[in-house]
Amino acid sequence: MTAAAELVGADVEPEAGRSDAQIIAASLHEPEDFAAVYGRHARTVHRYAYRRVGPEHAEDVVAETFVAAFRRRASYDLARPDARAWLLGIATREISQLRRAEATRYRAMARVGTTPPDTGLEDRATTDVAARAAGRALGTALAGLRPGDRDVLLLWAWGDLSYEEIATTLDIKKGTVRSRLHRARRLVRAALPGGLWDAEEDGR
Repeated sequence: MTAAAELVGADVEPEAGRSDAQIIAASLHEPEDFAAVYGRHARTVHRYAYRRVGPEHAEDVVAETFVAAFRRRASYDLARPDARAWLLGIATREISQLRRAEATRYRAMARVGTTPPDTGLEDRATTDVAARAAGRALGTALAGLRPGDRDVLLLWAWGDLSYEEIATTLDIKKGTVRSRLHRARRLVRAALPGGLWDAEEDGR
């Protein structure tokens, strides 16, 4: 393929010293520099994709995310030094093309009671909840959310983005992020045995 494809999967060490914005700006003239963005963020994007669509599709999501990011790098807002939110937004749009696979993953969680590894969701559940029961309830709850609400919830929980970052990433208002997150957390909290995220949103 093109230079974009050659960057995906390259064995690149994360680069220190330059911000993502500086690397992306440099890549406009030296395309190979963009590989440093891959080296810095590929693991984060893969972890997010793995949790949402499983190992069968996670690698494809990572590849498509970085190819798309490379192609769009000229439009990147250089005032944002960290590209993580931008990349997770692209990954979220790639995942939107895999809604059926994502729904299948959550239904499997609901049947079997397993949860994606290192999700961060279980850690926020009360400690007396059995992991298997929590996994079944969580899968059912996530499958039942509106796609837009689920995107906001999982960018917050699994992407660790702030309200402002989610708003920018999804091109929605911060108030919309707040209302979607509140609605999604309320529904998931009600479904999960023992309660989930009983504390109010932290606002990040």
